[in-house]
Amino acid sequence: MCLAVPGKIIEIYEKQGLTMAKVDFSGVTREACIEHVPEAQIGDYAIIHVGFAISLLSEEEAQQSIDLLREILEAGEESEVENI
Repeated sequence: MCLAVPGKIIEIYEKQGLTMAKVDFSGVTREACIEHVPEAQIGDYAIIHVGFAISLLSEEEAQQSIDLLREILEAGEESEVENI
């Protein structure tokens, strides 16, 4: 299963004719294509799915999504410990 995850755009550049960005995912930086969101700017939050930005969202929406993802991970970890 693949998830779309919010990240903060920290750099925008061109690579092989495509608009690309360095995106910060809570301290982990990855490259993503932002061609589908041409209005994106440094400091914006984008939903990234398999290396492509599919939409922009507010910082508040991004933080809510990140918080929910953390809760899901923590619940999974607790479940694994309980099953040992």
